[in-house]
Amino acid sequence: MTRLGDLERAVMDVLWDSVPATSDGVTVREVADALAGRELAYTTVMTVLDRLAGKGMVQREREGRAWRYRAAASREAHIAQLMLDALDLGGSRDAALVRFARSVTGTEAEVLRAALSAEAGLTDRVDDPRAGRPALADEATDR
Repeated sequence: MTRLGDLERAVMDVLWDSVPATSDGVTVREVADALAGRELAYTTVMTVLDRLAGKGMVQREREGRAWRYRAAASREAHIAQLMLDALDLGGSRDAALVRFARSVTGTEAEVLRAALSAEAGLTDRVDDPRAGRPALADEATDR
């Protein structure tokens, strides 16, 4: 998975923050309006969305003469894939994982422990110390 450029990330943030997964998506105009502070031309936003569709980052569906766009995956799934890609950059995956594990906060370590336990089938529920509530095992892996 390729990293997103600054403008691509801004567009994806609009999709991730404002479009529920069950939504039909948003139009180029709606994305452009959400990015009004950046003073982007409509065609610039359209080109970015088209390129993101080509990269598989967004899905689009024709609605009349316009397209409606939505993220192909959640922000959390995207970040998880970036982390996996980083592990593939070379060297020892094990060493990189150990280094990462040693660098997280105590709360983050608890989230990881709970997610790994749930993945191993030790429990059906994962306590998320950050949220102060139990979460389903697959919810914890989507964070």
